[in-house]
Amino acid sequence: MRNLDQLFFRLAESPFRRRFRLDGRDRAYLEEKGLALVVEHAHALIGRRLAPAQPPGDGKQTPFRGHPVFVAQHATGTCCRSCLEKWHGIPRGRALTTEERAHAVAAIERWLRAAGGGASRQGDLFR
Repeated sequence: MRNLDQLFFRLAESPFRRRFRLDGRDRAYLEEKGLALVVEHAHALIGRRLAPAQPPGDGKQTPFRGHPVFVAQHATGTCCRSCLEKWHGIPRGRALTTEERAHAVAAIERWLRAAGGGASRQGDLFR
């Protein structure tokens, strides 16, 4: 697994990953429900959609909108097993360990904290 500081430095260099922002509905949801509950959702979503060795519909299991966690997953490369391997160094083909699940959720939480704070310039969400 990659260190989150190093990961976020790399993510900031990706035009695709940098373009993700919470829209008004997602930001309102995050503010209304609170970060702690949204992070609980992240734990559940990672457990169902990313943790199995062969996730159903891998590569297409994470929508681009509809929940702040989905947006954060795409921004942080925790959206599918291919991205998890490329960005986080976590290999495909086996179930995620408890530590790897926690790592994915930590990346999502870090991004959500920055996004909830209203980062405005490109790349600010990865600092």
